Amino acid sequence: MDQFFWKGKEWFVKRDELIDLRFSGNKLRKLYPLLQTDPKEFSTLISFGGAQSNAMLSIAYLCDLKGWEFIYYVKKMPKWLKDAPSGNLKLALELGMKIVEIPHLEFYDHINRVRSNISEDAVFVPQGGACKLAKEGVRILAEEILSWKRENGIDSFSVATPSGTGTTALYLRQYLPKEISVVTTPVVGDRDTLISQWKSLEPDGENLPEILGNLPKHPFAKPKKEYLDVWASLKDAGIEFDLVYAPKMWLELLDSYNTLKKPILYVHSGGVIGNISQIEQYRYKGFL
Repeated sequence: MDQFFWKGKEWFVKRDELIDLRFSGNKLRKLYPLLQTDPKEFSTLISFGGAQSNAMLSIAYLCDLKGWEFIYYVKKMPKWLKDAPSGNLKLALELGMKIVEIPHLEFYDHINRVRSNISEDAVFVPQGGACKLAKEGVRILAEEILSWKRENGIDSFSVATPSGTGTTALYLRQYLPKEISVVTTPVVGDRDTLISQWKSLEPDGENLPEILGNLPKHPFAKPKKEYLDVWASLKDAGIEFDLVYAPKMWLELLDSYNTLKKPILYVHSGGVIGNISQIEQYRYKGFL
């Protein structure tokens, strides 16, 4: 854990993004069971999501390591990106990923058909790794947090991590004792979307993370000057966080700081490799 001072306040950061640069943060946790799987068990991994997804790149590294074919479904991409792949997409393609574009209106119906007809030697990983496969890796993360708690003699504190699918936050809440608060904020969708995702993973789950949501909803990964400013401020303070998920979480933490249990431990599970393409977007929009 890194002690971190920002905005005149003390924070702690779990640097999960530094464990293995190939598997960005929580993707390492989510893919942990597959990393332990005998390569002969599967020949193909199928997944879907955004064309610059951190999960996509981590899965590409996993499949390259295991010798598995990686088929990845995306919605129709803009011509400029197909003509000149960049960022995570470029790296994943270089690792052998086979990309399949599907028209927007047909996308989820097509994914459901693929999922229903998957062969025995293939494994299907939902978007962002949001599945029960993630439980074991997040359990190990929780044990590392509890070890830090014991070593430092801390009775209670808050663990914060932003949510895309919310998988990491959900399973941290299940594995950490009640005296530790688990707080998150939706970066993809809103509060209702996040709760729906949690219910799809754990239909009977009642012990859910606390959702911080005082800031207005903002389209996922769309450049926003306030996000760029807080990201730059955090970087100046000593840590480069991811530019998609982290800014909103940090702004929510500042806004709710006085009501949260202290100290606050931020789990940095985002992949900074995605900052390359995100910064391109900020430059294109005139923010840089």
